Amino acid sequence: MNRGIQLEKLIVVLIIIGGFALNVKGQARFNSLPWRMSTAYNKYLMREVHRQYSGRELHFREASASKASMIKYRDECIERYKKIIGNFPEGADLNAQIIGSSQYDGFRIEKIIFESIPNRFVTANMYLPDGDGPFAAVVKLCGHGLGGKIPASQAAILCAKNGIATLVVDPIGQGERIQFVDADSKAQTRGATTEHTLLNSGANLLGASLAAYEFWDNHRAVDYLVSRTDIDRTRIGAFGSSGGGTQASYLIGLDDRIQVATVCSYFSERERVLELDGPSDGCQHIPYEGREQLEIADFVLMMAPKPVLIMSGKYDFVDYWGATQAFDELKMAYTALGVPEQVSLFTIEGGHGMPKPKREAMVSWFRRWMFQDTVAVKENDQPNIPAADLQCTPTGQVITSISGNVSIPEYHLKLAKGYESDRDDFLLKDKAEVSQEVMEILGISLPNEEIEVEQTGLIKSRNYNLIKYQIVRRGQMPIPCIIVKPETIDPESPVVLYLNEGGKNEILSDETTLSSFVNQHQILIGADLRGFGETADPLSLNDTKYWNREYRNAMISMHIGKPIVGQRVIDIFSLLDFCKSNSLLASHPVQLKANGSYGPAAIHATFLDSRIENTEVFRSVKSYVEYLENPMQRDVYSNVLYGVLKYYDLADLIKLSDGRTRFID
Repeated sequence: MNRGIQLEKLIVVLIIIGGFALNVKGQARFNSLPWRMSTAYNKYLMREVHRQYSGRELHFREASASKASMIKYRDECIERYKKIIGNFPEGADLNAQIIGSSQYDGFRIEKIIFESIPNRFVTANMYLPDGDGPFAAVVKLCGHGLGGKIPASQAAILCAKNGIATLVVDPIGQGERIQFVDADSKAQTRGATTEHTLLNSGANLLGASLAAYEFWDNHRAVDYLVSRTDIDRTRIGAFGSSGGGTQASYLIGLDDRIQVATVCSYFSERERVLELDGPSDGCQHIPYEGREQLEIADFVLMMAPKPVLIMSGKYDFVDYWGATQAFDELKMAYTALGVPEQVSLFTIEGGHGMPKPKREAMVSWFRRWMFQDTVAVKENDQPNIPAADLQCTPTGQVITSISGNVSIPEYHLKLAKGYESDRDDFLLKDKAEVSQEVMEILGISLPNEEIEVEQTGLIKSRNYNLIKYQIVRRGQMPIPCIIVKPETIDPESPVVLYLNEGGKNEILSDETTLSSFVNQHQILIGADLRGFGETADPLSLNDTKYWNREYRNAMISMHIGKPIVGQRVIDIFSLLDFCKSNSLLASHPVQLKANGSYGPAAIHATFLDSRIENTEVFRSVKSYVEYLENPMQRDVYSNVLYGVLKYYDLADLIKLSDGRTRFID
């Protein structure tokens, strides 16, 4: 009996495997590219990353020749940073409150709430040394983790015990500032990195970023520190580990009040990290960093020649080799500035985070530069701090405790509403001017290179033929496409360019769909724009926590200043060139059908290129504001354009396309 059951199971497995093999073979039947490499698109994007950073490296090496040239390089980095991070709000009243305090041996902890902008409440803990002050102080920026400032910071305790007040700040999406919570104040996403990424896409549409929001909250935390009479405003520092290291790197170059800093378990080479591991979560990237040739070392260098300590672990997932190479650049810069002793790298035989040896090294660093004290700090047993002494709100979440709080999604919708008049004014401009600005937002220009077309196969069927092509334009990704040519074609038969989110193979393998076009004597073109179908990035290389099936390529594209939407618009231009140059297609009008994530690219292409007679978009986003109204949705980042809602929305482009585009429900 057991053998019989085993035999039945084996037969079932063989049937499944056989069916899978037949399906794969059937799908491959419609492949048009004469080569196969699932990571081809990522390799294409990384070449641009390398090109941009090679120019940056040359510039840096030249700047290292003298103090004057290094100062000039540093100041240029600051200006480029300001260019991409966007504008900050005006500083309003902090309305700071001390909710309560708890005394411990040698220090006390205060529970604090302040407003970084009106109705954006920031929760924090202040670890104060015993005594009256004024104390040197540092702001501690939390690494990723839903708990944020809870549990208690051992580093903050060590600072306080050594005479340094420490303000530990909950970042957006962590601690008591989680934005997506249920009625019981429980997080609705798996972790901070997911929430950060979902929030960041909305911020990017409005010309901001979660990194910019964190910067402003942390900048205002420094405002709070210097507003206190028990804090010495001439001795202010900052530190953070992991995601807190990111925040520290983005903060220290633009806030002149910070005199000494430590960056832990984040510092490496952006170029190397993108190639090895891909992009991190949304709070760790500001769009266009690559385009502006800004490396991680550049953000830290912006505070030079002030003292900064880099801390790394040899077995950290943050690439250690990249950390050593980036540190060599920092050392070279500080040497050129005449203060090589004011930058240092502390390494442990360990991994990620800030264990005891790093905490001791960090506090020793602060003591050295704040007090000219070179005695090494040692950490003794730390007390256990109950969460109740750290929690600032009754429910543990600002969003369910403070009625006046404006959540980040609400803030985004308010900004989008405020930009309506700007969008109206934009549409009143001359169409040529509008078109130019649209292309700038897309990160593209009209291609000058001619396309090259290669026929790669032919499949003959009873009443139609399938002709395979590869379309190549120098500097762009090759486009695989197939012409479905009916046996008989009317002179007025349209060419229907069908962009299917599931890949062209999905529609070409559907006989019902093919027959509907063939029977109407329409010429069908099935094509895969970059990142879809034949050049889709493997799902296994895109972490599911980011809720985007092509997250790494979407983020890298934004990094280099060439959003995926714009790249796909170029692909549509290439397909239109193909239609006008092919003898079979040239005399026929071109119609466009696009679904899913193809929708925004199709809408943009139709506005920019009058060769498209009409476009039908279905099962796709109709307005970028939809992403703000429902931030908890997937595959948003594929269609993000930085700052687009300051200029136009999708409906505006449709209006300017003279009725050639419509949505099909």
